[in-house]
Amino acid sequence: MDVASPIPLASSSNGRQSGKPWKAQKTATVRTHLQKGVKTKTWHDRVRKTQKALSIKKLETELKEEKQADFQRNYPGTEKTARLRRKAGRSKKIHG
Repeated sequence: MDVASPIPLASSSNGRQSGKPWKAQKTATVRTHLQKGVKTKTWHDRVRKTQKALSIKKLETELKEEKQADFQRNYPGTEKTARLRRKAGRSKKIHG
């Protein structure tokens, strides 16, 4: 009696056959195109860039709020008329 030695199992799916010859072996996705920011810059450079953008945005909002406050100080009646206009609706006149 000739006893065949057992076939060793593969430790990963790389050595495994699927049994379906028309199916390709699955592999990990390879990124062929990397963005310039990911490829060339370091993490600290990207963090610095986002922090700079956030600080610029914060400064812009502060300037807009200051400009709005100046406008409200110089023209105090416009807020009241705008509120009346919203309350009355578009079809009614405000003052007569």
